Amino acid sequence: MVQSQQNHAGIANDFSFLADRAAWVRRCVVDLAAIAGSGHIGPALSCTDVLVSLYYGYMNIDPKNPQKIDRDRFILSKGHACSALYPILADLGYFPVDELNDFTQLHSILGDHPNMLKVPGIDFSSGSLGHGLAVGLGMAEAARFRKTGERVIVMLGDGELNEGQIWEAAGYASARNLGSLLAIVDKNHVQVDGNTADVLNFEPLDKKFAAFGWHVEEVDGHEFAELQSALERFDARRSAVDAAPTVIIADTVSGKGIPFIEGMAEWHIGYLAGTDYDRAIDGINAVHAKG
Repeated sequence: MVQSQQNHAGIANDFSFLADRAAWVRRCVVDLAAIAGSGHIGPALSCTDVLVSLYYGYMNIDPKNPQKIDRDRFILSKGHACSALYPILADLGYFPVDELNDFTQLHSILGDHPNMLKVPGIDFSSGSLGHGLAVGLGMAEAARFRKTGERVIVMLGDGELNEGQIWEAAGYASARNLGSLLAIVDKNHVQVDGNTADVLNFEPLDKKFAAFGWHVEEVDGHEFAELQSALERFDARRSAVDAAPTVIIADTVSGKGIPFIEGMAEWHIGYLAGTDYDRAIDGINAVHAKG
């Protein structure tokens, strides 16, 4: 069962605090998969550090006023990784932490893909891959018309980049100089059918996005200092009249934090029970204790 935490917001460059939150979120991901009897463990754990970096101290959001007009928007386009996002929203006070214990149950607001009509803090109901970037550029256009100045952040999976609509949106966003639009690619190297390089190799991602007119950053998606520096550089550029949209390609490990499933496409979805559950929690605690 997910253990309650005290609601609080952090400071973006307090890396010890961020590591503590990431460890808790990873334990929650394992718990939620156990509650549901299945879950997208690998892709949720790979993007955990990125989500923690965004939500604790960086994004302009207010859990007491989830619909405030000038809030930053976040779209989890790889919606199957929502078990890493729900604990963060609960921890920040969007809904009670105890709601996590009903994950995917019939009466729960928390499905295995996020629903913006049910879950406070969710800006788009995602899960059908490939749609998030196009929706995000629409939000960025709306923000420009309103002159409200918010940032729009879209998290994509590297396997999701196989979807053609992503590249249509990428071309439009640069043509419209949507500098307030930030895409983050969770490059964890695997997808449901296997390794991304074997299913449909889209490398080099950096050159592809650059060819579409985007500013490209590449970081270690598990290093808070690198993530925060890239976000700061995005902020420094985004307000220019002719600013290009930015993509941060975050190199990550599927299943990060559980050594015996890291990098394994077989753990795109599943759950852990018994001694495997205990090993997973011990692994997360040990990994975070080291750094």
